[in-house]
Amino acid sequence: MTPLPVEPLTREAFAPFGEVIAADAAARHYPINQGTTERYHDLATVDVGAEGGRTLVNIFRGQPRALPFEVRMMERHPLGSQAFIPLGRFPYLVVVAPPGELDPAALRAFLATGGQGVNYARGTWHHPLLALGEVCDFLVVDRGGAGHNLDELDLPAPRLLAHI
Repeated sequence: MTPLPVEPLTREAFAPFGEVIAADAAARHYPINQGTTERYHDLATVDVGAEGGRTLVNIFRGQPRALPFEVRMMERHPLGSQAFIPLGRFPYLVVVAPPGELDPAALRAFLATGGQGVNYARGTWHHPLLALGEVCDFLVVDRGGAGHNLDELDLPAPRLLAHI
């Protein structure tokens, strides 16, 4: 089984797949509310309007996954983006591949800190939620409405996430 290396989640490395959502120095930010609040502005593009879609705001509760973990399948949402924002401070894994025909050789894995969310661009292949160590809640912003918005594919051979 081919190992899948895990790299730190950075804005630059994740850019081909969507956006990193984080209140960090790289984000545009400024004070509001008479200086009592810092606004981190326009962190992700919510793209859900295809075929009359609407924005959904959900909470997903992810059960922890133990390593080593075999990545056996991927999914994508062809009609909208999907953002995951952790509500706790626990790290989690993100496995992605570029939009288009699923290329198992193009899979990448990222370790997200509890202070980083991700917004998968429309059509980006990704593995379902991979919480680590603890049950983790995520605020999820995605698409609701008519139309086929979920494709799932099994990989021809699993990829192994052995350690972080």
